[in-house]
Amino acid sequence: MNNKRPGADALASKGWIAAHRWLLARRLCQLALMALFLLGPLAAVWIVKGNLAYSLTLDTLPLTDPYVLLQSLLAGNWPERLALIGVVIVVAFYFLVGGRVYCAWVCPINPLTDLASWLRRRLGIKGSAHVARSSRYWILAMTLLLAALTGSIAWELVNPVSMLHRGLIFGLGAAWMVVLAVFLFDLFVMSRGWCGHLCPVGAFYSLLAKGSPLRVTASKRAACNDCMDCFEVCPEPQVIRPALKGAGKGVGPVILASNCTNCGRCIDVCSKDVFTFGLRFDNPPENGTQNTPHAANSSHRSTR
Repeated sequence: MNNKRPGADALASKGWIAAHRWLLARRLCQLALMALFLLGPLAAVWIVKGNLAYSLTLDTLPLTDPYVLLQSLLAGNWPERLALIGVVIVVAFYFLVGGRVYCAWVCPINPLTDLASWLRRRLGIKGSAHVARSSRYWILAMTLLLAALTGSIAWELVNPVSMLHRGLIFGLGAAWMVVLAVFLFDLFVMSRGWCGHLCPVGAFYSLLAKGSPLRVTASKRAACNDCMDCFEVCPEPQVIRPALKGAGKGVGPVILASNCTNCGRCIDVCSKDVFTFGLRFDNPPENGTQNTPHAANSSHRSTR
């Protein structure tokens, strides 16, 4: 039985920084964004006003969460012009880089669920409840229906992202109970349960990722040694297999699934540098299988 921790081979071959570079970049991004939001209310330095639902940077750049705006519209509230400009900017950005980049690079709950996943592996917690990944889309639909029926953005009353923001500003309270519940659920009840199966925010942003040009690609998939480290660390491991193992089925190496978060962890932990960031258009089925002895021998045998 292989008891090595995921990424151990990458750590040995690439060094600590290279084996964590995308993880470190994400944490810096998340911390920087949270610091910008907190500087105003905590230190009266108003670089950014607002929160992740709606913000105004330097009193000039509006950014609006399209999920919140959609709920507002269904509740019967027409947004102001700046909010509409902000939603166009945000939708355009996430369409280009992948909608669930929000989950891996922006969402402040992500470090907590990542910590819960890491602790599960370290503590050897086995077993997990089963909830279909499609459940998040049903919850998304229910939040939109609830907004239409109640005339309010009801989801924001319990949204862990909003709760965490309030908790950081106002201190201890019910907000922290919601955040703690998400952490304990992922730690003890279901691995990656919140982000991967239940969160309607991630479900909504995955819809923005359909057609996004920036994707993770298994461009050197022929070099894969089946260590399975990428599957261990990926928050959505079901998206990897078609691209990584699809050469014989005519499937290209680009991960096209909209639930890929573009977190880069598969790139970090792969000692063979199978994965990299690329474009969805560079996706020929033979890509990643050529120019290797194994692929060449297989091709030669198949022509006999």
